[in-house]
Amino acid sequence: MVTIDKIFHAQMVLKNIIRPTPLAKAYGIAPECNLYFKPENLQNTGSFKLRGSGYKIAMLSEEEKAKGVIACSAGNHAQGVALAASKCGISSLICLPDTAPISKIEATKAYGAEVCLVEGCYDDAYNRALQLKEEMGRTFVHPFDDENVIAGQGTIGLEIIQNRDDIDAVIVPIGGGGLISGVACAIKSINPRIKVYGVQAAGAPSMLNSVRHGSIERLASVSTIADGIAVKQPGELTYEMVNQYVDDIALVTEDEIATAILTLIEKQKMIAEGAGAVSVAAAMFNKFPIQGKKVVSLISGGNIDVTSLSRVIERGLMTSGRISTLLIELADKPGQLKDVSRIIADCGGNVTGVHYERGATASVNGCFLRIDMETRNYDHVQQIRKTLKSEGFKIVD
Repeated sequence: MVTIDKIFHAQMVLKNIIRPTPLAKAYGIAPECNLYFKPENLQNTGSFKLRGSGYKIAMLSEEEKAKGVIACSAGNHAQGVALAASKCGISSLICLPDTAPISKIEATKAYGAEVCLVEGCYDDAYNRALQLKEEMGRTFVHPFDDENVIAGQGTIGLEIIQNRDDIDAVIVPIGGGGLISGVACAIKSINPRIKVYGVQAAGAPSMLNSVRHGSIERLASVSTIADGIAVKQPGELTYEMVNQYVDDIALVTEDEIATAILTLIEKQKMIAEGAGAVSVAAAMFNKFPIQGKKVVSLISGGNIDVTSLSRVIERGLMTSGRISTLLIELADKPGQLKDVSRIIADCGGNVTGVHYERGATASVNGCFLRIDMETRNYDHVQQIRKTLKSEGFKIVD
């Protein structure tokens, strides 16, 4: 079983493998609480995964080290295993689905792993990894359902308490459950008063469903921008530990995750992937009773694909009312666009796009004008709409 002694041992073993990450005070993100970040996106390889894989690999016997390790991952776990194995001087083989982003494939190779691309999805790569494990005698490094992996992740909980002993609550992302199992075990073993809350994406609620229904459940499918926690089924060990140590689990929506990523960039100059931002989203959107409390949101990783980041930023801007669109029905005559632009400018908005559209308007000489704008927030959008209406323009809802 995972114990606090084992987690302390993992902290000692990992001294030359991982980078301790300090708590960072958050400003202007969740004003109802006193919020801090645990930025594991600044960890070597860009995520917490190095801790669990590092401890697991360090604890192998000499015979196991000689045969090497194997893992399956489409992202952070692959890079964690690759770097941990390289630091221990042993070989690693990572099975990746051939649909994995090139950037992640190349990063895994750069950390010293041999990569085996498998046609199909993650499950195909996982099955291939198990097959190669038997054929080659390598040790399989599970991404979450393993005692040593969990103990390695638990060192994050030790660092939080060692940084501040007055924390009231810690919010942790949940995928398969390895991270929160280790963190919760460490924190509850030292100070049971501290609340440990878990967060999942609404499109991948495997642990929440399992805990609420009293048995491990497997989702038919998952869909979320938080791909690092898009896990269909929690582990057996992690399920038991979450039941034992975690106080509550909540879900965050795609829009809430996107808003958290955007807010971290703007207010903290910090890049988080979707899975890393769910803990921040939970604090921002009041998913737990943390008002007036000292709270740590664990940002588990920052390895977000650049092309995905641009789409997430746009969605975050839309969700927060920073960009918006108006559809105005008006008479097709000179000066209309000039008047609309003047009103928006007088209200402090910025027109970024104008689209003229003919359609089934009330008047034969009518048209639609679609206006893209940069605005401050939803209240600002409503102010512009109200002003346009007061000057006789018809806005199509």
